[in-house]
Amino acid sequence: MLRIGYHLSIAGSLDLAFDRGAAIGCTAMQIFVSNPRGWEVKEPIATVVKDFREKREKLDILPVCHMPYLPNLASTKEETYNKSILSLEKNLRICDELGIKYLITHLGSHLGKGKKVGLESVVNALETVSKSLGGVTILLENQAGHANSIGARLEDLAEIHGGSSLAKNGRLGFCLDTCHLFAAGYDIRTEKAWDEIDRTLGLEKVHALHMNDAKFELGSGRDRHDNIGRGFVGETGFAVMMKNKKITSKILILETPPNPELAEGEEMDLLRSLYGQ
Repeated sequence: MLRIGYHLSIAGSLDLAFDRGAAIGCTAMQIFVSNPRGWEVKEPIATVVKDFREKREKLDILPVCHMPYLPNLASTKEETYNKSILSLEKNLRICDELGIKYLITHLGSHLGKGKKVGLESVVNALETVSKSLGGVTILLENQAGHANSIGARLEDLAEIHGGSSLAKNGRLGFCLDTCHLFAAGYDIRTEKAWDEIDRTLGLEKVHALHMNDAKFELGSGRDRHDNIGRGFVGETGFAVMMKNKKITSKILILETPPNPELAEGEEMDLLRSLYGQ
């Protein structure tokens, strides 16, 4: 089965994301389990946990979770760094409680202190939370290449993976964002680029992809998502991806912007049609 879906709202209750996904034909979905723009993380009540687990089984939609935006695991500011680790620990605990297998996290910014310092901070943060994993695997997300960010170059992700004990235990992997890859200079419209990605990271370590077109040209360094087929990656680029079994065997999540010209689920249906060709 092709596991594909959108990032969905949890408004009202965490479990209602499943209803929203089922209504548009999702077989996978991504959610936040806490406020994406705040530090506070509230534990779900027992009835919500029960409903969440029951709907997952009934509707057969595979959920993944994304960390909030504020945490910065590469930060050189002690207060921010410690709060980021605490947020990661709390999100891991909630994911484990809900039965969510994968938690996706950005790596953050070294704040001008240099890539080496930032990479070391991320590795140390992962070691700190290693006892809080439960049944959850952390997925590191690549970045678009904005100033001081960590993870735009895939070699950075590979270095973190190689330096972490979580990887040795199979509890650390990757989530690749197609817009970020393109913005960072990887021409994912070609099979050659995907071969390079496979050599650098090992696509077997990639468990999810964010399927987003790009509003700006190759190598722009700008993290601006576009609707599938309407950006610079284009339908031709996504056709290359959807013919690659090493990609379509992963969890595919769309984080594309709202567009009144598109019906709900239309972009997902386009990817399915490219997959079926």
